[in-house]
Amino acid sequence: MPLYTYEHPKTGKTIDVLQGMNETHSYIDQEGVQWKRVYQVPNASIDSQIDAYSNTAFVDATKNKKGTYGDLIDKSAELSAKRAKDHGGKDPIKNKFLSDYQKRTGGKKHLSEMKKYESGRVKVDY
Repeated sequence: MPLYTYEHPKTGKTIDVLQGMNETHSYIDQEGVQWKRVYQVPNASIDSQIDAYSNTAFVDATKNKKGTYGDLIDKSAELSAKRAKDHGGKDPIKNKFLSDYQKRTGGKKHLSEMKKYESGRVKVDY
């Protein structure tokens, strides 16, 4: 049951009253004075913090969002930077992915690890 805040019309004193959502939201004290309901801005925050170490938390937070693929990549990069900050500059999840990729591909490096030429072309080691 949620709390509702009421203010005395003359004294300005406020109280919180526990009421059901389907009840009438009014408060009358013992003297018969009807208190004014105080409406407050909700302080809930949605998706402000995603667990950087949980892939399911990332999927749950992004699956129903209206955004671009670039937005998704940007959010992923933010979480990677947070993990890297926590672990002395190296993201353990990214490092595991890159080492697993090398094992699967017979020692080839992932595209993100390859050196780029000044012209922007990627050097590919075969």
